[in-house]
Amino acid sequence: MNVATTGVQVRVASPADTPLILSFIRALAEYERLLHAVEATEADIRRDLFGENPRCFCDIAEAGGQPVGFALWFYSYSTFRGRAGIHLEDLFVTPAARGLGAGKALLRRLAQRCVEADLGRLEWAVLDWNTPAIEFYDSLEAAALDDWTTRRLYGEALTRLAES
Repeated sequence: MNVATTGVQVRVASPADTPLILSFIRALAEYERLLHAVEATEADIRRDLFGENPRCFCDIAEAGGQPVGFALWFYSYSTFRGRAGIHLEDLFVTPAARGLGAGKALLRRLAQRCVEADLGRLEWAVLDWNTPAIEFYDSLEAAALDDWTTRRLYGEALTRLAES
């Protein structure tokens, strides 16, 4: 399904979009000052988005027929709500396309998925210093969960716990 917002179309990503998705991931990481942390390869993207057992999903925003952004997401589950939801892992719009409505179109499509499938929520994280994104999310009335702190196990710590 395509979603139009002021000339922006949103479509489901296809395997042919693999290099584009990785380029968006790298551009987002550069914006977030985390390019050094990107380990993902095209093979990883192809396997996890388009392989036999997809682990996540992606929508592409286009303006004037050109890709300008993406939303990479996966299903989560809320035991409190008793239903699945969507966790938005990454949302990125190229700097030249910001203000065209691509970010809102991508979020609108995810919200539509939630409503259509009777999912309980749409959630994501934002870096504390990313004021433009925070202001955008505030304009959509997205609630900030100030009482929660994200924790993460990865690398050596993850391996140590798995082997303990």
